[in-house]
Amino acid sequence: MQESDIRERVRAEMSPERFSHTEGVVQVAGELAKKFGEDEHRARTAAWIHDIAREWPNEQQQQYAEKIEIPSGFALIPVLLHGPIAAHLAAEWFGISDQEIHNAIRYHTTGRIGMSNLEMIVCLADAIEPGRHYPGVDRIRELAEKDLVRALAESFDSTISYLLERHQPIFPLTVMARNDFWDQIQMSQSREETE
Repeated sequence: MQESDIRERVRAEMSPERFSHTEGVVQVAGELAKKFGEDEHRARTAAWIHDIAREWPNEQQQQYAEKIEIPSGFALIPVLLHGPIAAHLAAEWFGISDQEIHNAIRYHTTGRIGMSNLEMIVCLADAIEPGRHYPGVDRIRELAEKDLVRALAESFDSTISYLLERHQPIFPLTVMARNDFWDQIQMSQSREETE
């Protein structure tokens, strides 16, 4: 399926504001893919689809989620369901069989341990697209110019702080991904210090 066809189907599922956000994610995902040696088309495809079910009513998301396989814990925080639903729609509506694209869509909000470069790119693009405005976003954008892991680690810190301040639930996968990234960073720093 052509990118233009995906774009128009996505547009039909979204408000103009959500579609504008999605366009920003696509743009940044493409740029990050070029910068970090990932396939630009795959990154843009995942970015187009990542929020396709984001504005579905809760009841519609719940009903759809009952028909598909949802990773453990997602149903406990309903706002997260749109990721796994969108991953399923990538196959159902667009015929995409690439599991890495599915995972980039599925985990774009939560992250997880062992994320591929494609998954990291889509997750980070979602956090730093030009329409995002929150404390620390400019620093994360600067980090994204040179260090994908560090940028995403700081992005997860920002997300967790935001959720803590508002007494919102924090998805365990996000905490685990955040810890894994900081472990990688500290191991890398230790190696540099001993060399």
